[in-house]
Amino acid sequence: MEQIPAELLKAFADTHYIVHHEAPFAMHIGQPCPELKALMAEYNALSAAFITAWNPFSQNLHAKENQDRQDELKANIKKRGLICIDGIGKHPSNNWPGEVSVLVLGLDLEAAKSLARHYEQHAFVWAEGDGAPKLVQP
Repeated sequence: MEQIPAELLKAFADTHYIVHHEAPFAMHIGQPCPELKALMAEYNALSAAFITAWNPFSQNLHAKENQDRQDELKANIKKRGLICIDGIGKHPSNNWPGEVSVLVLGLDLEAAKSLARHYEQHAFVWAEGDGAPKLVQP
């Protein structure tokens, strides 16, 4: 596996992962997220993954190409019969554009890693029962 540069890991860790639920909420790496924990409990989900198909390996693509990739990711998740809630990963201060993402409830870790590899992502956000998101490299 390719080593992710420290500054990119830090940017991922500092990013706000915003879930567009009825009451939107933000997840922060390493910090408990009561809203996520409650959402997981509501759907009896043991895990959640926040993932995108945008900008493979942190290379900016045109908006249409990113949207096509994201539509394919969402179709893939829906085919699995899983709950999928739109969101966006947005760094609070750098100039990197926000990346459209999805929160997937009930996706197991290996399946999440497989999706992240398929969509050429350096990392994704993962949470289990405690609702504290962490960064995972596929």
